[in-house]
Amino acid sequence: MTYEYENEAHKNGYAVVCGVDEAGRGPLAGPVYAAAVILPEGMEDMGINDSKKLSEKKREELFEKITEKAEAYGIGSATEDEIDEINILNAAFLAMKRAVENMGVKPDLILVDGNRKPNTGYEEMTLVKGDSKSISIAAASILAKVSRDRYMREIDKKYPEYKFGQHKGYGTKLHYEMIEKYGILPIHRKSFLKKITGEIKK
Repeated sequence: MTYEYENEAHKNGYAVVCGVDEAGRGPLAGPVYAAAVILPEGMEDMGINDSKKLSEKKREELFEKITEKAEAYGIGSATEDEIDEINILNAAFLAMKRAVENMGVKPDLILVDGNRKPNTGYEEMTLVKGDSKSISIAAASILAKVSRDRYMREIDKKYPEYKFGQHKGYGTKLHYEMIEKYGILPIHRKSFLKKITGEIKK
């Protein structure tokens, strides 16, 4: 993982460059999370990569290293109710905006994973598969994923019979079986269940 895009941005006059990514667009339950990260120039990559390509153990290790070494970082989320109200894409953008606000630092340029701009109020540049190209976006993907997984493990303690610690709210066979057996919880995204399993009633 290199600083190619960050370095190019610095050459073009952007002093404070931030990477942003989200985690949890697909699950049937729980919030969508996002993170924003500003890394110091020339920091070693420490094995930072797209969070989906790393083991849970490695993500947890990198979370601690990134939060320790980052010049600034912020975590944001949007609730399942917000997802149902404004749809998952807009909720992901809302989580990104909150993550940037929670950094406490105003970026000159935001590198965003994907092909849509979240309209954070700052200048933005989209990068398709950015979490495999930009070290700042990759770092953000790790912070977002670990933050969401930690939240879902806490939810697992509240509703142990649903086994959220195993499937993290994603639409696995096990999760569907638990929904069928125990019903829908407040943490479930009703709009997702309506589309995918119309026969399950609230």
